Amino acid sequence: MTEERISPLRARMIEDMRIRGMGEKAQKSHIRAIKDFAQFLGHSPDTATPEELRAYQLHMTDTGVTASTFNVRIVALRFFFGMTCGREDMKRYMQFRTQPRKLPVVFSVEEVSDILMAAPGPGLKYRAALSISYGAGLRAAEVCNLKTGDIDSDRMLIHVEQGKGRKDRKVMLSPGLLNLLRDWWREARPEGWLFPGKPKINPISPRQLNRAFTSAKHMAGISKPATLHTLRHSFATHLLEANTDVRVIQVLLGHAKLTTTAQYTHVATKTIRDTVSPYEMLAKLQDQTVKRSLE
Repeated sequence: MTEERISPLRARMIEDMRIRGMGEKAQKSHIRAIKDFAQFLGHSPDTATPEELRAYQLHMTDTGVTASTFNVRIVALRFFFGMTCGREDMKRYMQFRTQPRKLPVVFSVEEVSDILMAAPGPGLKYRAALSISYGAGLRAAEVCNLKTGDIDSDRMLIHVEQGKGRKDRKVMLSPGLLNLLRDWWREARPEGWLFPGKPKINPISPRQLNRAFTSAKHMAGISKPATLHTLRHSFATHLLEANTDVRVIQVLLGHAKLTTTAQYTHVATKTIRDTVSPYEMLAKLQDQTVKRSLE
């Protein structure tokens, strides 16, 4: 198997992304986007003209590229032209596409319980991993990359190392979750990675964890269009319904912007249901008006 030859242009872009401190996943996404642009052009992308850039955006629109993919490619092109090519002027010819914000799907507490109990075996590996996803609000990759030393039972904290945006953070470790993790540790005696894969020198992959979630969801008889990330959404929503301050939830989730966390206020149905409508005050005033008219 021969290795793909890396052009000097791509090598320079990779260096620029490393200088910026961009994560591996983001780097691969940027490279894919520039490769797609180059294939459309039929020549080196650094020599593209504004008209060709415009034609590429029309091409994406006409071929039904989703708004999220469209915007991901635009971000990559802005980086490529601005950083690697030194052609800041090209940014003037790029447009982001607006996309409707959909409310996240959320499980009820009962549905979460059913899913965790249905986690595939043998053993407690996937039940413990999925329980951390819900119990601490971790992303799939964050769960997979946990090490045994990240579980701080003395301070009842979980240390999340290099989460999204390459940021570390602390999240709570509940007593019930700690008991489950201890049962898992006694069963498998993991060393290094908390959830080792095959071979054990590697952690389980997000793909494996996603498959386990899908299996558990199916076995629990839940038909909602949900993914593993729905456990994280449910964690945030259930905290909000328990009157946890939204800024605390922001820190726990590792969100850079409060507006990202605030989306859960739209799906916290218990909070919405328990909020008293101002109509109730209006109704009381109307009752008083009726009583005065009868006196």
